[in-house]
Amino acid sequence: MKDYTEYILEQAQKLLSIDSPSGYTKNVTDWLLETYREMGYQPQRTTKGGVLVQISEGTGTVSDPSEGPILLTGHVDTLGAMVSSITDQGTLKLTPLGGMNPNNAETENCRIITREGKTYTGTFQLCNASIHVNGDYNDTKRTYKDMEVLLDELVSTKEEVKSLGIMTGDIVCFDPRTVITPSGFIKSRFLDDKLSTAILIGYAKYLKDENITPSRRIYQHITVFEEVGHGGCGSIPEDVTEMLAVDMGCVGEGLECTECQVSICAKDSRGPSHYDVVSALIQAARKADVDFAVDVYPYYGSDVDAALSAGVDARHCLIGPGVYASHGYERSHKKGVKNTFDLLKSYLG
Repeated sequence: MKDYTEYILEQAQKLLSIDSPSGYTKNVTDWLLETYREMGYQPQRTTKGGVLVQISEGTGTVSDPSEGPILLTGHVDTLGAMVSSITDQGTLKLTPLGGMNPNNAETENCRIITREGKTYTGTFQLCNASIHVNGDYNDTKRTYKDMEVLLDELVSTKEEVKSLGIMTGDIVCFDPRTVITPSGFIKSRFLDDKLSTAILIGYAKYLKDENITPSRRIYQHITVFEEVGHGGCGSIPEDVTEMLAVDMGCVGEGLECTECQVSICAKDSRGPSHYDVVSALIQAARKADVDFAVDVYPYYGSDVDAALSAGVDARHCLIGPGVYASHGYERSHKKGVKNTFDLLKSYLG
C-alpha cells in the first residue's frame, strides 16, 4: 500500500505557505475547498468560514456510540497579530491574535495586509533595538507594549504610514520559515495545526485512492478560530456521536511523547478525554504497531473542548504528532506524521 507521508508533507508545505492568522483565513480555506473537490469530495464552507466535508458515508448500522458518525477536526487558523495603533514615529504597535508570544516573535519578518489588499513587509523588534545604544536591552521584558513593527518603507511619521493605506485593524502575518531536513525533521511556525490538517487531507486521499469505505460515517471539519477558542463551537453535524481533534501532540518536560510519536491526550486543561475513546485509541495503536505515547497536557485546549462547552453531546479525544516548542518555532518529524496517519487508519478501520 502507498506510503502517504510525502504527500502529507507536500500538502503541509502548501498550507504553511498561505498566511492565515485567526480572522484572515479565506485564502487558505479556498485552497482547502479546491483540494477536497479535486479528490472527488463535496466540501462546504461553513457560515463561520471553516470547511466541512463528509469523507465516508459508512457501511454499518449504529448500535452504540463507538460505531456512530465521527467528526475529525483540525484547524488552519494560526497565531498572528493585528495593528493596534500607529506611532508618531511611523512604527506599528500590535495586539496578538491567539497566543503569539512576543519573546518568540522578536526579530521575525512579517507582512502587513491592508483592507485594500496591499501587502507591506516589516520586522517585529524591541523598541530601541540597537544593543550599542540601548543599555537596558537585555533587561527589558518582551511585551507588546515594548515592541513594534519597523516597516520596510521610507516612513517616519504616522501620516506617512497612513498614506500607504495601513490602518488600525490590519492583519499582520509572521513568516513560517518552513524547513524539512534530510534527517526528516519538519521545522516551521504554525505546525499547529497545519501539519495535522495535512494529515487529515492525506487520510481523505487515502480513502479515495484505495477505494475504502470505513464502517463509520466520517466527517472532517477544518476550523478557522481554534487559536482564539471558538473554532469548534458550531457546524457539527447532528448525527455525530464522537469528536476526535487531530492537532499537535505536546513535547516537553514531564511528558513522554517525542517528535517521532503520535500523542494520545488523556487529559487537557479542560478535563479528561472520554475514557472509552482513549482506551480504543490505545488498542488501535497497539494493533497497528504504532509508536505512541499517552500524555496529560496541562495548558492545552482544543476544538473538541470548544464543542463540548457549546453543548455538543459526544465522546471526545485528541491525537497528533509530537510537536516541540509549541507556539514558537516548532519542530516535528516525519515519523510522527506517519504514526498519526497509521493510528487514524487503524482506529477508523
